[in-house]
Amino acid sequence: MDRRSDPSEYAPYYGRYVDLVPRGPVLDALRAQPDALARLLGTADPEAAYAPGKWTVHQVLQHVVDTERVFAYRALSFARGDGSPLPSFDENAWAATADVSDRPFAATVAEFRAVRAATVALFEGLTAEAWGRAGTASGSRMTVRAAAAIIAGHAAHHAAVLRERYGLSGSPARAARASLRPVVADGRPPRDARP
Repeated sequence: MDRRSDPSEYAPYYGRYVDLVPRGPVLDALRAQPDALARLLGTADPEAAYAPGKWTVHQVLQHVVDTERVFAYRALSFARGDGSPLPSFDENAWAATADVSDRPFAATVAEFRAVRAATVALFEGLTAEAWGRAGTASGSRMTVRAAAAIIAGHAAHHAAVLRERYGLSGSPARAARASLRPVVADGRPPRDARP
């Protein structure tokens, strides 16, 4: 399914995300992003912010995870034909209450991978008809196809922010080590593997 949804399938605000998704099947972009993001985060100081009062790298990643969950739910709701309008969410209010200060960064990276795997599985299981279904979120019409593109574009947007404002460039070796750290049942790496 190509990501090029018609602009009538989403609110104009989301065009900035949809435009960041490469041409071709949106599922290809969704599948590629976890490894690319892990490479980028391989050089990150999770507590770094590019200016006082701005989100830390860790908070940015948690925001990407939270937003993906919201848009995946929207896609699921629309795909299943639920006509109930879905509310918006305040990303800053969510970030203010999503305290990641005591959470290992590797656990949040693992959470992103798990959420993305669930998102991909959701979209893989949809029929062509379901991809074209629509609903209302934040007062605007959105199709399932557009939700998939917005998820990919939102992650791409924040990867660009991490490169441009936070100065991340990525380290394949360090990212590979971080993404392979074992995680125990509570979502935290064993003590000897924590950053």
